[in-house]
Amino acid sequence: MSVPGHTVVVVNDIGVSRGGPLAELDYVVVDVETTGFTPGDCGITEIGAVRVRGGNVVAEFTSLVNPGTPVPGPIEELTGIGDAMLAGAPPVATVLPSLLAFAEGSVLAAHNARFDLSFLTAACETAALSWPGFAVIDTVRLARYLMLVPDEVADRKLGTLAEFFGTQVQPIHRALDDARATADILMRLIGRLADRGVTTLDELDAWLGAQAVAEEAARARAAGPAEAKLAVAAERAAAARLSGWPRWLPRVLRRLGRA
Repeated sequence: MSVPGHTVVVVNDIGVSRGGPLAELDYVVVDVETTGFTPGDCGITEIGAVRVRGGNVVAEFTSLVNPGTPVPGPIEELTGIGDAMLAGAPPVATVLPSLLAFAEGSVLAAHNARFDLSFLTAACETAALSWPGFAVIDTVRLARYLMLVPDEVADRKLGTLAEFFGTQVQPIHRALDDARATADILMRLIGRLADRGVTTLDELDAWLGAQAVAEEAARARAAGPAEAKLAVAAERAAAARLSGWPRWLPRVLRRLGRA
């Protein structure tokens, strides 16, 4: 259900198991709307979050937020959120404790997580609130390695992925609807990870690390022979660090590095 104001739906806290199946974990998918692009100069206007357990939505959280500054015209045109809507909304310092309680015990997920988390962590710092040590999954990063461009999708924007997967809710630059769409996309991408033998958070961390090393190695090879030698050394070092992980990981690393 949707939560009016900044009320929180209470759900039972479940600890995050890094060795537990990704498909069965508790996720809180979060999205924020803001007055701009940098938390140092801009504020949050809306927060939406969806709690997903075992692939099913079990609770939702939403609140308008008074940023304390006017909403620029282009932002109001994009989101539909203007000063009149926010006049009676609570400040972010009032909303954050409820959001953090809602997300307790979960893996946090967002589309372009760096953006959303930069605003949330900055707001916590300003409000003198501690930011919990959430495990974080970024659906943009997952899509970067799991979605073929341009064969499957033109890009990895939220709207593009929502259209490709046929999500029940389409993103409209409103926090709750965007969080709902992202939650649907997250579970579809987790299914693609399972097809690749990646089924736990620990395996996901290692797999993403392998993709990043291989990507850097490919760029180094394209740059010239000297850089290619460094790329080989980096691959070997990464493979050594991953020696305790599943046997498929070093093979994937080597194969991707040759791509």
